[in-house]
Amino acid sequence: MKKFIFLFAFCITVTNLFAQTDPIQIKKEGNDAFNAKNYPVAYAKFSEYLKQTNNQDSATAYYCGMAANEIKKYPEAVTYFDIAIEKKFNIGNAYARKAAALDALKKTDEYVATLEEGLKVDPNNKVMIKNYSLHFLKAGLAAQKAGKAEEAEENFKKVIPLNHKSYKTNALYSLGVLCYNDGANILKKAAPLANSDADKYAAEKEKADARFKEAVDYLEEAAKVSPENENVKKMLPQVKAAMK
Repeated sequence: MKKFIFLFAFCITVTNLFAQTDPIQIKKEGNDAFNAKNYPVAYAKFSEYLKQTNNQDSATAYYCGMAANEIKKYPEAVTYFDIAIEKKFNIGNAYARKAAALDALKKTDEYVATLEEGLKVDPNNKVMIKNYSLHFLKAGLAAQKAGKAEEAEENFKKVIPLNHKSYKTNALYSLGVLCYNDGANILKKAAPLANSDADKYAAEKEKADARFKEAVDYLEEAAKVSPENENVKKMLPQVKAAMK
């Protein structure tokens, strides 16, 4: 009789073990934990479920990536968002969240590349537009402050194609100011030549005017995008006056 009871208990234990590792049950527990914002448990359950099902569930991979981001498992988040991207699940947001994980890892080149790839797929994604624009506006301002005008110009130009009024205006205005300052510096350096070498001064004046013309073009485009912008309104007459 004792032997029978032992075998019966053993069967119950084995049955419970298989129930606990059933993929459907694990996924349910992951969903419950995620909805309760218990991200450590959600990540553990989702990652185990995906492991058992060979990463076939794109939606769960996406939410597993979200849970990973929440608990600062950023390399793992990148892996799961890549699965979602490959399977085209919520692809724009998957790119945006993957980029956020890369940013947290301070992998700047990969961060920018991911945003660029994502914007090709989902050009109106607000999160990616914001992050991409702010990255290059800040980079442009930093380069300008360091006296690297060409690098600053390249950074500002990255923002212009994006569909966002404020960021686009900021980039165009920054380019206008950059070109104006460059033209003004050319004229300042050429000033001593005005009386000593008229031809050389004229050549430098032509270069300065070309930069002023670029400034006007950028500022007029900015005025079309944001006609109410006070900075643009003030800057345009100043640049035009410098061309006289």
